[in-house]
Amino acid sequence: MRSIILQVLAVTAINLKSLPQRLWLSLATVIAVGLVVTVLLAFLSMANGFRRTIADSGAEDIAVVLRSGAVSEINSVVLRDQIRLIEDGPGIARGSDGKPQTSGELYLTVNGIKRSTGTKASLPLRGLGPQGPGLRRGVVVTAGRMFNPGSNEIIVGRALGKEFEGFELGQTVTFNNTRWTVVGIFAADGSVFESEIWADLPVLQSLFKRAGAVQTVRARLTSPAAIEMLRAYSDNDPRLKLDVMSEAAYFAQQASNTSDLIQKLGWPLAIAMAFGSLAGALNTMYSSVAARATEIATLRAIGFGGFSAFVGTLVESLILAAIGGVIGAAATYLVFDGFTASTMGGSFSQVVFNFQLTPRLIGQGLLLALAVGLFGGLFPALRAARMPIVAGLYG
Repeated sequence: MRSIILQVLAVTAINLKSLPQRLWLSLATVIAVGLVVTVLLAFLSMANGFRRTIADSGAEDIAVVLRSGAVSEINSVVLRDQIRLIEDGPGIARGSDGKPQTSGELYLTVNGIKRSTGTKASLPLRGLGPQGPGLRRGVVVTAGRMFNPGSNEIIVGRALGKEFEGFELGQTVTFNNTRWTVVGIFAADGSVFESEIWADLPVLQSLFKRAGAVQTVRARLTSPAAIEMLRAYSDNDPRLKLDVMSEAAYFAQQASNTSDLIQKLGWPLAIAMAFGSLAGALNTMYSSVAARATEIATLRAIGFGGFSAFVGTLVESLILAAIGGVIGAAATYLVFDGFTASTMGGSFSQVVFNFQLTPRLIGQGLLLALAVGLFGGLFPALRAARMPIVAGLYG
C-alpha cells in the first residue's frame, strides 16, 4: 500500500511540474471553469439578496390582512366596515391611548426612471395612516421630515432614491397628473420598505378615487401566537372572510416566486456553460496525456502501475478546475457582492436589493467546478492508465 501511495505522489508531482509546458491549454481550462462559477454565483447571490431583502422585512407579531384569495396587496380590497371589524378582533394590540394599533393602507404603482439604464419601471406608492410607520421595524427619517397629513407630500425609501432618478429631497414629481413634493428620505433597516414611496392615505384615496376602501390592513398583535385567534375570528365572521397571515409569512411567500425564477435561470445557464468548459477540460487532459506518453511509458517500464497514472492525471484535472472555481468565486465576491440592483417583486413593482454571496453559495460553485474537473479528467485518466508501454515509447 505504501508503495502505491508513493507512486501516486511521484506521478502527481511530475504531472504538476510539467504544467508550464501546457500553459495555454491549462489556462483556457481554468478560465472556462472560472466563468462557469462566476455566472452561477452571480445568479445565486442575486436570488439570495432578493429573498433576504423581502423575507427579512416581515415581523411575526404583525398581521397582514388581505382579500380572500389575493396573492399580493395590489390584488386586494378591504372595505371600511371590514377595517372596523378587524380593529375589534381578538389579539390586536392597543396603544397607551387604548386605540388599536392598525393601519389601513393603499398600495399603488407609479412610473419611475432607472438611473443605470434610463428605462421606465413600476414603483410602489403606499398610502399610510398615522400608525403606519410605527408598524414597521427600524423606520427612521434620515433627511428632511415626515409628510404632513392632507398634503401632496411624499417621503422616499433610501434604496429607491439611490436606484431611481428624480427623488432627491425637495424635488417635485408627478403621479396621476398631480404634483408631489419629496419632503423626506427614510431608512428601514435595509428592508423592502426602503423600495417604497409613502404618502398620506386620505390624499391618495381622494386623488386615485379609492375612497372607502384600502388594499391591506396591518395590525400589531399581542403576541405572534395571536395570529391564530385573529384568523379564526375572520374565518368565522361572514362579514370578513379575509386572508390573515403574519407579515413574515406574507413576505416569505412574495420572495419565493421571484427568487426561484432567478435560480431557475441561473442553474441551466451555468450547467450549459459547464458542458462547454467540460469539453475544454477533456481537450486539455487528453493533450496532457499525449504530451506525457513517453514519461508514462517509462514509468510503467520501471514498475509503476496504471493506477498511479490514473490518479495523477485525475488530480491534475481536479486542481485546474479547483483553481478556476476559486478564481470564479473571488471574482464574484469582488464584483457582485453588495452590488445594488432592482427587479420586479411579487406586487408587480420594483424592489431594490443587494447581491449577497454566502459561504454556502460559494461551496455550491466550487462543487460544480470540481464536477467539471472530475468528468473532464476521468476518461483521459483511464487512457493514461491503459496506455501500452510500447505505444508510449515508440508511438
